[in-house]
Amino acid sequence: MSANQDQVPQKSYDLRLLKRLLRYVLPYRGYILKAFVCLIVFTFIDLFASVYLYKVVIDEFIVNKKAEGLTVLSIIYLILLVAGFFFQYIEFYLVNVMSQKAMFDLRLDLFRHLERMSLSFFNKRPVGSLLTRLSSDIEALDSMFSNCIVFTFNDILIILGLLGIMLWMSPFLTLIALVVLPVIGLTSFIFQRNVRASYRDVRKYISQMNSFLQENISGMETVQVFNREEQNYQQFTKLSKAHTQANLRSVINFAFFVPTVEFMGSLAAALLLWFGGLRILAAPEVGASAMTFGTLVAFIQATQKFFSPIRDLADKFNILQTAMAASERVFGVLDTDESIPEAETQPVQPLQGRIEFHNVWFAYKEEEWILRDVSFSIEPGQRIAFVGATGAGKSTIINLLFRFYDVQRGAIFIDGVNIKQYPLKELRSRMGLVLQDVYLFSGDIAGNIGLGRPDISETAIQQAAQAVQIDHFIESLPNGYHTEVKERGATFSVGQRQLLSFARALVIDPKILLLDEATSSVDTETEHLVQEAMDRLMVGRTCLIIAHRLSTIRKVDEILVLHKGCIAERGSHEELIKQRGLYHKLYQLQYKDQYVEEAVR
Repeated sequence: MSANQDQVPQKSYDLRLLKRLLRYVLPYRGYILKAFVCLIVFTFIDLFASVYLYKVVIDEFIVNKKAEGLTVLSIIYLILLVAGFFFQYIEFYLVNVMSQKAMFDLRLDLFRHLERMSLSFFNKRPVGSLLTRLSSDIEALDSMFSNCIVFTFNDILIILGLLGIMLWMSPFLTLIALVVLPVIGLTSFIFQRNVRASYRDVRKYISQMNSFLQENISGMETVQVFNREEQNYQQFTKLSKAHTQANLRSVINFAFFVPTVEFMGSLAAALLLWFGGLRILAAPEVGASAMTFGTLVAFIQATQKFFSPIRDLADKFNILQTAMAASERVFGVLDTDESIPEAETQPVQPLQGRIEFHNVWFAYKEEEWILRDVSFSIEPGQRIAFVGATGAGKSTIINLLFRFYDVQRGAIFIDGVNIKQYPLKELRSRMGLVLQDVYLFSGDIAGNIGLGRPDISETAIQQAAQAVQIDHFIESLPNGYHTEVKERGATFSVGQRQLLSFARALVIDPKILLLDEATSSVDTETEHLVQEAMDRLMVGRTCLIIAHRLSTIRKVDEILVLHKGCIAERGSHEELIKQRGLYHKLYQLQYKDQYVEEAVR
């Protein structure tokens, strides 16, 4: 993804984003409600045990040197601690289960959305950038759900509870303790203003680094062949440095905020010791003071616990800012609609295989026409080949027929029905495609032929392999059809991968078969084997063949010669040779020696 595409809006949309994120939480609100109950119970136990019991133990037992009842009180305190542990554990468990389920739904929504996108969407976005959305950005949101949604209310509840206890024990000391709050508020405002931009930059540079790594690891052979190691190292150093600097900016902001809150908390405790101590010391002289040593100790304890959730809120704000930057990016993808529009579902009759292109115009970029007013028809069972120079529009015809893209002008029909009226799933499942660059998935061989479709039996997979003569090779492998396929079929030869792709196309028994440069990457010996498999594959099917090797299409019913997006010539191999036009020129260039020899004869 380019730098400008990878940017996210600079305006803060926290409330809007939070509302959208909460939609994924609402289905699991039962977990949240139960967690809130545990939170309230735990907070009450925590405040009662750590504040009020302190005051009781000091004033009633320690100051009065009274041992009777202290053991019972200690046992009660221990029971409260165990109960608090239990409720806090349940709260933590429920919140994290809710978070995992919500993020599972969001991840699936994002993946499903990506599956619906047209190829033009992926052509404009590096794989690494999209992987960042599905992995680290979702993880950042998971961290927010598991740490912020309920636990933020926990911190707020503790602050309010402590404030009530402090006011009940001593309004005067409460005012002393809160005198530092304006400084903390100003610090929080500065922190919030600066940290959002730095975390947005962190997410952006993570995406760019992932994209860079994905490209370079996938293309490592090219990198090493052309000695680009040093240049790529320098480029990665630049990206990594930018990412580090963005992280350092967030660290600086956080490093300023946390010590400030710590210092203000310690300052508040010092003020309490001073004023509270003076109040206790002056009490015998003035004769009337409710201030006791236990009250002062409990108050200082409450003050320390009061500032602790404020520090926790800073941590949660840190997580929240990371999540907001991540959510902007995730929803940026979800809000991008570059899908192929689906027509209303209609009953789909069995395909006969008649194809018509009516005055088709198409451009990948606006007004840069790849196809210009292209019209042709193919009858069921015919074999039609397309030839032409690179960029003439051959592969584009296949892309349009599968509706990877939609035409800008004109229309394409199958059996007299506009392909836009076919459900995409039905349209594509009735056509077979064999590409020059065969993509094999991780898994086993059988899974790569049947692609995991439940309606394709293992018997059908084996029959397809036999038909294209790849069965002997498969059966010679240690685990036969269940032999593991390494990433992209790296352990197979080009010819073996191509034959597996033929079996993959044949197993669905398509009425329409499209072959895009299916033999251009294999050697001459392998080409003969592949050509035999192609001949079996094409029997009884409407076939569109794109080929650079003109020897592979001499037996087709008709050849269409494309030139600058238009059909320049059409006819059989012999007819086009006699015309001595573009096809004749292509044939002469490709088989110059053979052509001269035939001319001499």
